[in-house]
Amino acid sequence: MAVTDLKKLLGLLAVALFATTTNSAVLPEERADTMYHAYSGGGVTIDGPSVLVRKNIGNKVSLSANYYVDMISGASIDVQATASPYSEQRDEFSLGADYLVEKTTMSLSYTNSSENDYQAETVGFGISQDFFGDLSNLSMRVSLGSDDVMRNGDENFLEQAEHRRYSLGWSQILTTKLIAEVSVETVADEGFLNNPYRSVRYLDPNSGTGFSYQAELYPTTRNSDAVALRAKYRLPYRAAIKSEYRRYADSWGISSDNLEFRYTHPLESENLILEGKLRYYKQDGADFYSDLFPYLNATNFRARDKELSDFSSTAIGIGASYQLPDRWALFNRRNTVNLYWDYVLFDYDNFHDVRVHNSGDYLPGEEPTYSFNAHVVRLFWSMWF
Repeated sequence: MAVTDLKKLLGLLAVALFATTTNSAVLPEERADTMYHAYSGGGVTIDGPSVLVRKNIGNKVSLSANYYVDMISGASIDVQATASPYSEQRDEFSLGADYLVEKTTMSLSYTNSSENDYQAETVGFGISQDFFGDLSNLSMRVSLGSDDVMRNGDENFLEQAEHRRYSLGWSQILTTKLIAEVSVETVADEGFLNNPYRSVRYLDPNSGTGFSYQAELYPTTRNSDAVALRAKYRLPYRAAIKSEYRRYADSWGISSDNLEFRYTHPLESENLILEGKLRYYKQDGADFYSDLFPYLNATNFRARDKELSDFSSTAIGIGASYQLPDRWALFNRRNTVNLYWDYVLFDYDNFHDVRVHNSGDYLPGEEPTYSFNAHVVRLFWSMWF
């Protein structure tokens, strides 16, 4: 499985819990986090640990290091149709540094991700500046990535892909209870952008099922833009509501809308914070996507990746963060134990379940559309220095 597919799945794991980006002229807190994450759905299981450590040097420099592991096993619907179950592991290492000068924070980052058929490196630079009595913050970031794409069983296969990402954000304290943010992002991808294992299907009257498979073929460039609006409002009884709307569109014809709400409720007497989440996502697929092409080499570009189809997903989540009493805290420091669980439903409008052909009751293109649900769990322990 290529890393592009993993990123789609692992986005569900909400690794933003370990986010290290600085958005104001204050160094991040010194802390250590250890997390176990697990995803299960659609015939695939992904789990593994992650460890993050952040330490400050004086009052101007903050350093961070993160190790993240994905252990993947199983067989998605695509694999079940054309290949055998598999297992593999992805290891990711990240290093970061923040430098604070008065009201300006500059950041550098480096990430290396590796698996047996994919190697990726990304470097990033960001800067943020507070204005107007620290009520406003402007942040900018750029990152450059370079990937090597390989294919198991083919020693002569080696392709490259490059990624350039630019983002700009503005956050504003509007009242004593309301914070709002707007951000824009543009991404340019170039090179080998498809999965070297994935196939598309086309009508073939000479096949017993009525269709056959051929390798997918994507364009070698992709440009995308996204804009997001976020707000956080503090309720009178100390709870808070967060909301986000994100609009995305790219040169492949994909467009999507994402709407999310979060409710956070602290119980001070019990050192407990509760959280609930509701998220809805809807996507219009790529111009060159088709569940069933009319014949071999029907188009210049072709894809049958369900993540490029028309689909929607709904996620509900709950979580809790508990600060350990002093008598239980390690090293006499502040310690918290955190548990989050998401339930996600995926519903594909024009991706059909070809596995039903084992029964012989359906004609090509008339199979039921595919849907599945997934569970996402994150359990982590945090300690502040």
